[in-house]
Amino acid sequence: MPISELIHDWNGTNESPLVIRKPLLLDETLRDGLQSPSVRDPEIAAKRDLLHRLARMGLDSVDLGMPGAGVNAMAAVKALMIEIRDHRLPIIPNSAVRTVEADLVPLAEVQQKVGISLEAGAFLGSSPVRMGAEGWDLAHLIRLTRQAVSFCRKHDIPVMMVTEDTTRARPEHLKAIYLAAIEEGARAICLSDTCGHATPLGVRNLVRFVKEEVVRGLPIRIDWHGHNDRGLGVANAIAAFEAGADQLHGSILGIGERSGNVAMDQLLVNLTLMNLRKGDLTDLPALAAKVAELCAFPIPVNYPVLGRDAFRTGTGVHAAAIVKALRQGDVALADAVYSGVPAALVGRRQEIEIGPVAGHSNVIYWLEMNGYDADPERIERILALAKKSHRILNEAEIEGAL
Repeated sequence: MPISELIHDWNGTNESPLVIRKPLLLDETLRDGLQSPSVRDPEIAAKRDLLHRLARMGLDSVDLGMPGAGVNAMAAVKALMIEIRDHRLPIIPNSAVRTVEADLVPLAEVQQKVGISLEAGAFLGSSPVRMGAEGWDLAHLIRLTRQAVSFCRKHDIPVMMVTEDTTRARPEHLKAIYLAAIEEGARAICLSDTCGHATPLGVRNLVRFVKEEVVRGLPIRIDWHGHNDRGLGVANAIAAFEAGADQLHGSILGIGERSGNVAMDQLLVNLTLMNLRKGDLTDLPALAAKVAELCAFPIPVNYPVLGRDAFRTGTGVHAAAIVKALRQGDVALADAVYSGVPAALVGRRQEIEIGPVAGHSNVIYWLEMNGYDADPERIERILALAKKSHRILNEAEIEGAL
């Protein structure tokens, strides 16, 4: 029997007009992700490799870095632009810039030298909190917005106007800034949960406000850029798309400042399970492992889908159900009985270990998978050893009890 007939899906079928659209995805691993104080900035050659991996994963855009941040940043952005151009990678380049010429001029130089478009993600603080800290008023913000977008238009640079701390900003301020940007030629606007303040309800309210009061049917792309300070990063991104956002930002493993960004890997998995994106995710673990290696950022063992324990159990009841499904030759059933994400979706499989809460099924499965006869005495010896242990037994310990 198909799994679809065994699971009553309370999540729904996503057939409403709001969610039939395909979400665009912009990866921030090479920019916002590297702003984490706990990661290492990879060499340019490693960034080229990551760029190819991101393109193969089917991502639509990638933030290459901030060319105005210094000589090294400028060199990396230029090198990655050349890589996209020369290898015809199916991914749109983007660079974050402040709304000042010190950032805009280097971006214009890179675009002119490489000869392909480089979207400017021009960002500007928009909340009363930031305005108070900086001593800004609305007139100053609008002036900076107009100057930056006008500069980009004169240099044929596509612009995404980004308001920082959007989720704590006043509606009249947002409306004034966005309309000024659109009037000057911005083709996209980005709503940012810079401090990870929003809840899904807040996200929906914000996106709907922007659609109704700012975009009003204009061909303007709406982006969502979220952080994970309250642990709501992925949920907020999905809420933003369902409310009408067109492109969602994230980074592999959610790396980024403080508690990080929306985890792009988790977003890809969820959008695929929601039938909102198609594509092969079997290379996702390798991509995440490469990011973890290059950025010196270990993947937590309990990290969703990609962690060591994501499809691993040492519990007797769980193992028994999985083994019974496998005995029926039904891998899909085994994948579903104690997992909300099919391991096969990302090229993994269910793993059964032996530990203090294991049962006979755990031991029998391990013995069979490793080429040993599952005779009763052997099973009891291993199970007795496991019950005395305070952790999962390793291979040497099990073999010692054979």
